[in-house]
Amino acid sequence: MKNCLILLVSITTLVNLPGLNLAQNSALFSRKVGQYTVTTLTESQGQGNKSLLIGTTPEILERYAPEGTFPNATHAYLVQSQGRNVLIDAGMGKLTTNLEAAKIKPEQIDGILLTHCHGDHIGGMMKNETAVFPNAHVYLSQKEYEYWKTSTRGDQARKVFEAYKDRLHIFEPATLGGSADPIIPGLKAFAAYGHTPGHIVYLLESGPEKLLIWGDLTHAMAVQMPCPQVALTYDVDPSEAIKSRKAVLEYVVKNKLPVAGMHIPLNGMGKVENDPATGGYRFTAF
Repeated sequence: MKNCLILLVSITTLVNLPGLNLAQNSALFSRKVGQYTVTTLTESQGQGNKSLLIGTTPEILERYAPEGTFPNATHAYLVQSQGRNVLIDAGMGKLTTNLEAAKIKPEQIDGILLTHCHGDHIGGMMKNETAVFPNAHVYLSQKEYEYWKTSTRGDQARKVFEAYKDRLHIFEPATLGGSADPIIPGLKAFAAYGHTPGHIVYLLESGPEKLLIWGDLTHAMAVQMPCPQVALTYDVDPSEAIKSRKAVLEYVVKNKLPVAGMHIPLNGMGKVENDPATGGYRFTAF
């Protein structure tokens, strides 16, 4: 499978940490999944502070975050096939710039599938109180929609709901591992609640080839791969987020599914394997 790599910015190579194998890569990275092309639309690369972690121990921090930080990133994804352009999440500021680099105009986006409604996932959908994507249908889980409709922190989400109300599709995701009908051709949605009450993951399928786009299942790969029991202060329900993370990691390893995540450093895509040395998991970037 050939990868198309387009260099947009220079990124300093990040230090390899146990549980996280990183390779030098770029801000706009594409990979074929059967008939689909999936492109990482990177908005940021940086470091998260250990103060964001819940459930660590001094030993975990010393081993997996020895400098008191961990590599992270923020991405959205563009899924293309036969003239159809679909976004998985919408970033928070650089989305239109990244789409221009991919030679896509906002009016060419047909759909936006949201994993959840935090600002770094819906921020790119509005500009000056107006919908950025005039032709895009928006897809969101029922629980996520209901949560943000009444949340005291839901002003941004409610503005998105209103701006896209004529093209907003609310649905019930399937249970991971169960049967599911595609939300749109090629993409199925599965519940992975916890980070937010209606957080979901999307499975892209094209013949035998697959890719699980897992949204915010992880934020601190260097720590949460070997220690999936570690949560983040961003999690609305940390215990449920841990439960979902463990279930999804077990599922992708069992089914040998490549993955993509919104906060996986560098190009955001790779494979997950069991790591007998830690009792957790190991991620290797493509």
